[in-house]
Amino acid sequence: MTAGRRLAAASLAIALAGCGKPDVTYDNVATQKQTDTAIPAAASVPVQLKAADGVTVFGRYYRAEHPRALILLFHQAGSSKDEYATIAPRLVEAGYSALAIDQRSGGRLFGPNETAANAPHKPGESEDAGYPAAEADLEAALAWGAEQKLPVILWGSSYSAALVFDVAAQNPGKIRALLAFSPGEYMPDKHFVGHAASALRIPVFVDSAADPKEIKAAGAIADAVPGGRATHYVPVAGVHGSSTLIAAKNPKGADANWEAVFAFLKRVAP
Repeated sequence: MTAGRRLAAASLAIALAGCGKPDVTYDNVATQKQTDTAIPAAASVPVQLKAADGVTVFGRYYRAEHPRALILLFHQAGSSKDEYATIAPRLVEAGYSALAIDQRSGGRLFGPNETAANAPHKPGESEDAGYPAAEADLEAALAWGAEQKLPVILWGSSYSAALVFDVAAQNPGKIRALLAFSPGEYMPDKHFVGHAASALRIPVFVDSAADPKEIKAAGAIADAVPGGRATHYVPVAGVHGSSTLIAAKNPKGADANWEAVFAFLKRVAP
């Protein structure tokens, strides 16, 4: 089993920005719909975790006052924790704490990726470590989440929506539920996700863009989850990954897609 598939022994180092005051993440009022901008800004604090192979994983923790569960938020390719800058506050408003991390496979699509920028790599080597290596970062987040004494829910976007299935399969009994936005067989082993999905015994929510190929890929993964535990949500208007919930990215479908997400969350973590 690779380091990316072993449970990381994560250590938390929460550093409050400036004079002990937490950073505050606000919605971008210039680009968000009124339904987004009406959400109260959620206070957040930066965190640093340590993956099993020693890589420092940077994240941002959004804490609900009386959390129903802790949702671990993982981004898509070329992206960062800021993919969830408007999504996490909405989860907090609904009563869910959230941790969004930078994975070592990512970039500046939504903002700087501190993990990828600071992870050790050889001269001339790409800063992006690749999808499979990022599983160690997800494991570090899960180890930290287990210390919070809350039900833990995994949430993946694109390539991380593939990895969350394996993380859940490798950690039975530690995860309440799983949400996967635009999952697919993105790993070198083209049966990787389906095999992991077949081992799950938890509720699963699978979403995709409103694209026939994505719908088919997501449906195949949902079908692999045994016992009818998977909800395969096919949006009327959807875009790739977690962006399907961002009004600026998906103005025609974000609201309806949020309704489906909250219906699932209320069922698994009431």
